[in-house]
Amino acid sequence: MSSNTTNADTSVIVGMSGGVDSSVAALLLLEAGYSVSGLFMKNWDEDDGSEYCTALEDLADARCVCEKLGIELHTANFAAEYWDNVFENFLAEYSAGRTPNPDVLCNREIKFKQFADYATALGADYIATGHYVRSVYDNDGEYQLLKGCDDEKDQSYFLQDVPAAALRRCLFPLGELTKPEVRSIAAAAGFENHRKKDSTGICFIGERRFSDFLSDYLPARPGRIRDTEGITIGEHTGLAYYTIGQRQGLGIGGIRGRPEVPWYVAGKDLHTNELIVTQDESALLHDWLITDSVNWLKKPEGFPARLNAKIRYRQPDQPCTITTRADGRLTVRFATPQRAITAGQYVCFYQDEQCLGGGVIQA
Repeated sequence: MSSNTTNADTSVIVGMSGGVDSSVAALLLLEAGYSVSGLFMKNWDEDDGSEYCTALEDLADARCVCEKLGIELHTANFAAEYWDNVFENFLAEYSAGRTPNPDVLCNREIKFKQFADYATALGADYIATGHYVRSVYDNDGEYQLLKGCDDEKDQSYFLQDVPAAALRRCLFPLGELTKPEVRSIAAAAGFENHRKKDSTGICFIGERRFSDFLSDYLPARPGRIRDTEGITIGEHTGLAYYTIGQRQGLGIGGIRGRPEVPWYVAGKDLHTNELIVTQDESALLHDWLITDSVNWLKKPEGFPARLNAKIRYRQPDQPCTITTRADGRLTVRFATPQRAITAGQYVCFYQDEQCLGGGVIQA
C-alpha cells in the first residue's frame, strides 16, 4: 500500500491478535497515511482452568506492537457473544452428528459483526484485519472479494459467510502479499513476533486433544462400531468425537478384514447410535452435496451455474454445477468425486479469483 496523505482523516481500527499478520496490517495502514488504532478481542474466558489459552501472551504481543507503532490499543471482551453465537452452535452441530466450522462462524458473528459495531461506536470509518484476501470494486461499483495472492495463505474460504455489507466496511492490507513477505516486513520493523508461529486448530481448543475438550461439554454416549455390511467390530466412545473420513483413534485396527488396511469413518447413524466404518476408501467418495441458506456475495445470473467450489480450506478449486431443488435448496454436483464430504462443514463457491459466497453442507 502506497502512502496517501489524503487518508489522514480516515479512521481505521485493526483487529490485533498479537500475531504477525495483524501487526503488519497495522503498519501498512499507518504507512498509507490512515489514522490507525488497534483492538484486541477476548473471545473465550480462560478461567475454565485451561492451560492452553494464550490470550495473555497474545495481548502482551499486541501491546508491544502498538507501543512500537505509537498507536492506541483498545480491548474488548466478546466472550459472551462468542458463547451465544458461535460456541452453542458448535455444540449443537456436534450433538446432531455434524462437524461444524466455528472459524467461519466466528468471522461472521464476531469479527465482522461485534468487532465492526464496536469499532463504529469508537468512531472508526473502517475496520481492518490480517486476512490474506483482496477486496475491489468493479466498473459498476459492485463489491468483489478476491482470493489472496498467496495461494498457500488465501483465506477467502473463511470469509464466505460474512455479508457483503460487512465486508465493505473492512480493509485487507495483506491481500497482495505472501507470508514470507509479511514476516520480512515485520522483521525489518523490529516486531518481536515476526517469527511467531501461526495459530492452528480451533481457537478455543488450542493444543489439547479434541475429544478431551468436547467431553467437558457433551456427555459420552458409547455405542457400537459396525462396518458397511452391518457386522459389529468394536465400540465407539460417542458419535460426536468422530468425523467423516477419520482413520486415527478408532481402536479397531486388525480386528477384522485386512489387518494391513486402515479403517475409515464412513457415516453415523444417530437413530441407532452406530459409527459406520469401512476399509474401502472409495466409499468416502461422492460427487454431490446439498446446501441451503447460501450467503451470496455475488449470486450467479441463473441456474444451473457452472462454478468452482471448495469443501475445505486449502483444497484446490473443484469444478461443479449448481442446480436448484424443488425444496429451495441447492444441489452441487462435482465433475470428479470428492473425498469425505462432511455435513456441517462449508462449501465455498468461486468464479476464477472471485469468492461468490457459500453455505453449510446439509447432506
